[in-house]
Amino acid sequence: MSKREHVLFTIAWVSLVITGVAILVFGLIATVWPASSDPLSLRAIGVALIGMGVFGVVITVIAYRRRERWAWFTLWYYPIFWLAHLLGALPPGQDHVHQIVFIVLSLAGLLLPVGAFFPRGGGQRA
Repeated sequence: MSKREHVLFTIAWVSLVITGVAILVFGLIATVWPASSDPLSLRAIGVALIGMGVFGVVITVIAYRRRERWAWFTLWYYPIFWLAHLLGALPPGQDHVHQIVFIVLSLAGLLLPVGAFFPRGGGQRA
């Protein structure tokens, strides 16, 4: 792996970790301070987000960094999740700038190192 590829891969996995940590933080906030007319429902969503954030960070830090292809496919959930929230005008928050930022971060994390997961020629990884 060249120096440039190494730098791009580092940027990629850090971008995905940031996205996962953000989801985890949103989940913690929704669980601890449910600002809703239905706090139990929001707490349940918060707990689900905590799980999603933890799983995403663990997948990124372990399997993605090992360049395991299944992790790359699995982490496509991030841009889909944030795009659904943006298009559906879903929470968290009323401004949707953060959703655009997380869409860009997660897409960068998946597209910058695509060659590491799908090398040209030989060396295919499962």
